[in-house]
Amino acid sequence: MLSPTTLARSSLEEMLESLRLRDNSDRPKDLPPALPSRPPSRARIRSGRWSAQPNFNTDSNSESGGEGQRKENELRVKRNTFWNKKRRKDVNVDSPYNVVAVEGIEGEERVEETGVLEGSDNIGYFIEKKLRVWCRQSNGVWVSGTIHSTSGEESFVSLANGNSKAGPILIAVNPFKDVQINGKDIVTAYKQKATDKPHVFAIAENAYNEMMNDGVNQSLMISGESGAGKTETAKFAVQYLAALGGGNVGIECQILQTSCLLEAFGNSKTSMNDNSSRFGKLIEIHFTAAGKICGSKIRTFLLEKSRVVQLANGERSYHIFYQLCAGAPQALRERLNLKMANEYNYLAQSDCLVINGVDDAQRFLKFMETLDIFQISKGEQDQAFAMLAAVLWLGNISFHAIDYENHVEASNDEALINAARLIGCEPHELKEALSARRIQTEEGNIVEKFTMQQAIDARDALAKFIYASLFDWLVEQINNLLEVGKQHTGWSISILDIYGFESFKKNSFEQFCINYANERLQQHFNRHIFKLEQEEYELDGIDGVKVDFADNQECLDLFEKKPIGLLSLLDEDLHSPDANDATLANKLKQNLNGMACFKGDKGRVFGVRHFAGEVLYDTNDFLKKNQDSLNPELIELLSSCNGQLPQLFAIKMLNQTLEPATSLDSPNQSVSAKFKGKLFKLMQRLEKTKPHFICCIKPNRKQLPGMYEEDLVSQQLRCSGVLEAVRMSRSGYPTRMTHQEFADRYGFLLLETNESQDPLSISVAVLKQFNMLPGMYQIGYTKLYLRIGLIGVLEDRRKQVLQTGKYTDEANKGSTLLTAIIGLQSVIRGCLVRKHFSNSHKLIPSRSKQKLDIPNEQSSAMAELQRRVVDAEASLGQKQQENATLQEQLQQYEAKMKKMDEQLQQSEAKMKKTEEQLQQSEAKMKKTEEMLRKQTAPLQASLAAAKKSEGSAMEEVGGRENGVSSLVKEFEQQKQSFEDDINKTTQPASNMNSYEELRKLKRRFRAWKKDYKVRLKETKAIVRKHRHQDSDKTRKKWWPNRGKVLQNCGKSPS
Repeated sequence: MLSPTTLARSSLEEMLESLRLRDNSDRPKDLPPALPSRPPSRARIRSGRWSAQPNFNTDSNSESGGEGQRKENELRVKRNTFWNKKRRKDVNVDSPYNVVAVEGIEGEERVEETGVLEGSDNIGYFIEKKLRVWCRQSNGVWVSGTIHSTSGEESFVSLANGNSKAGPILIAVNPFKDVQINGKDIVTAYKQKATDKPHVFAIAENAYNEMMNDGVNQSLMISGESGAGKTETAKFAVQYLAALGGGNVGIECQILQTSCLLEAFGNSKTSMNDNSSRFGKLIEIHFTAAGKICGSKIRTFLLEKSRVVQLANGERSYHIFYQLCAGAPQALRERLNLKMANEYNYLAQSDCLVINGVDDAQRFLKFMETLDIFQISKGEQDQAFAMLAAVLWLGNISFHAIDYENHVEASNDEALINAARLIGCEPHELKEALSARRIQTEEGNIVEKFTMQQAIDARDALAKFIYASLFDWLVEQINNLLEVGKQHTGWSISILDIYGFESFKKNSFEQFCINYANERLQQHFNRHIFKLEQEEYELDGIDGVKVDFADNQECLDLFEKKPIGLLSLLDEDLHSPDANDATLANKLKQNLNGMACFKGDKGRVFGVRHFAGEVLYDTNDFLKKNQDSLNPELIELLSSCNGQLPQLFAIKMLNQTLEPATSLDSPNQSVSAKFKGKLFKLMQRLEKTKPHFICCIKPNRKQLPGMYEEDLVSQQLRCSGVLEAVRMSRSGYPTRMTHQEFADRYGFLLLETNESQDPLSISVAVLKQFNMLPGMYQIGYTKLYLRIGLIGVLEDRRKQVLQTGKYTDEANKGSTLLTAIIGLQSVIRGCLVRKHFSNSHKLIPSRSKQKLDIPNEQSSAMAELQRRVVDAEASLGQKQQENATLQEQLQQYEAKMKKMDEQLQQSEAKMKKTEEQLQQSEAKMKKTEEMLRKQTAPLQASLAAAKKSEGSAMEEVGGRENGVSSLVKEFEQQKQSFEDDINKTTQPASNMNSYEELRKLKRRFRAWKKDYKVRLKETKAIVRKHRHQDSDKTRKKWWPNRGKVLQNCGKSPS
């Protein structure tokens, strides 16, 4: 039975809540929260007076700045003293982080504050020492910050958001075999929190949760040497994110299938890896507010184009060439005139044509299926394969000398003809473009013939341009299909899979750019793991642990320094007409020998001491690869081709020539300058995200399972900075929480009521209650910093309390308060019962009456309860009935949809059958038409003979002329009539009875033909008869003369 105390208890709680709010409102709101004592400073504070606490008031609302980045809120502080000295640090314009800071100023929030500061000397000291001050925003929340600069009577105070800490570092070892730790059951286990072992899925889960909870974009940084398994690790990350946000099955499947296309066009076999990525990619997966995938975008960097035309021994070109040669269907092979891989010079220059355990033909079939998934039409597929075959045929084009000056021209052989046909131009046009170029002068155009090397370079440049443009076109097609939908909220998780650090026997321009990119990525790792970590300690007043780590800033200065740096000197030689690879090497040694990370060597070789070790580079072809130019004649040739893709490639190239010279897409920019610009943009994009690092380890150089080379593994761990990160995590404070977060999560564990509601006091009380040693934590201005293992103890205690139920929500308010409430309720209930009993005793004189009233009162309360129960049951039954009705309707709708699907399938089958019947009818009609035409041919021949006979007998057989003429006229009329009827019957718009009409027409034709033959035969007989008569008359006239001639011949001459 319910008691009236429930309502009384609720009212009492409301009263106590109002009292508590009133007590809180009596506290002065102008005072900021208390700061913990700052660690003692060795510096001596200058003389000057600082006001007890400035009274800051917010005047304008704030706007959020860039996402995921260390946002700074600049607040203007007015003071009554004039100090217009503005301090500003010089920045290196080549740093991507400074670019972010400069570009991000407009997007940062600016809140104007008013207050009074006294003592200009103190302000200068606070700026120099980065001491913190308190400011209050418009929402009444006090925030701490440091004075950044001053201007006139205003000071700018910067507030850090604290989102700089990187997540844990995952070590992923390449097993060099298939292991069952990435299947669907493992995905389900991590989604359901059934396991927390280190895994790529755990990193992806952590990134997804932080994106959804904090609204901050995340990034997964996958690093490691070539062959360490970065590409496969990226696939696993995409697989798990697709499972988490699988709202759209189509997009989810398509994102997973992108690797098939990109690996075919962008991966190849090297001496270190059978499936090495020869380009970098950033996969951005975008999510809706509900956490479902709404789209994706892929950004690529620096495809290794030289691999198309030049291979080292034991390496292969891109997989797609070998897959096309091995798996193309017969019809496609005939269209492309395709041969085997060993018959193409670009592929046969290396002795490696196959990869052990890899079926190129089967991979090509899968590639074709993936193209269908991405809705690339058959026509576009054929054009793409034609471009690939054209590249292979270009490699087979040979040149021969035409004069004594070593000028050459392309040979008119099979390779030239096939390449021109596949591109869509005439062979002589391709021959001219590969053999000479036009130079514009004041007098006009001059044609300059190529030497052998110039012709080969032009041919290779065309092949590289076609392949790189085809690769960009494929990426564009993928992005068009994965385009971000309208539900995009700006939340995304980026996965960076870029080429690893490389060091071969001979390192060229490609390794130079690749290792430079890895240096910059390593700097990003150091920046987040070490530099920003220590900076956060210092800004929050914590005695952080200084960890020595190998900073690669000197190596980056060697690459990026202006005007004397590797990239600057390399670009400078492009504009020098006398520069070559040897002079470039000498110039680098003369200008850079004094730098610690540079090492001069013999000949054209120079060395760079990278974070992962020293690498020797050969400057051979450095200048040519850095320029990567294409003759205007070749661009003009592509623009005039018949194919759609060559025209598209040429138009894109011509549009880039219209870009400003400083644009990254401008052809005037060198390859290294473009790559540096794209790399800086990548770093700026990554700076706006919270990074999660995955370090891939290559266990051995032989790529064998179950083998570990300790020196190789330890070198990778040391060079990647993992060992320093582990040491810093052990000696530092990896776990940190704001005072408010810590108090909200663990404050209810306090056994005694804390009178102060200050989050800092609650946090300190919790730590003291569990006897945490002072060395296990430190208290900062805004956060608590905890050692490894401490948070685990608190979490275990929290779980134990929540499971036992010892502390409920009411107990959180304090056991004393709960006891007082229970006692007060007991007293009130007793008073009410005694009062009620006394009134009842006075009104009812007899004891028997009193006994009857109490049960009546109880029965009325019971009836009320029963009525409520009945109403609740009725309402429940009604809801169940409505639910059943909705389920029935849903089932009906599903049945209707299923029936409609079946009908649609049947209709499609009927349409298909009808199309087949139409095709058969068209074939039969064509066959019948041909047969009719064949049968009319002898009739035309007979008619011609009749005409001839008629002509010879025209003069003598005048009476028969009208008969033959009528036959000729009849034949022409019937012929025209039958042809018209056939054309009408065979038209596409005719109905399904066209076949029957054709049969009727055939029967009518046969009947007329039979009758016409009879009449023609009769006419022929009459003509022959008259001809015989004429011949007899001629013979009679000739024979008498014959006798006279013979007589004359028998006489002897006189």
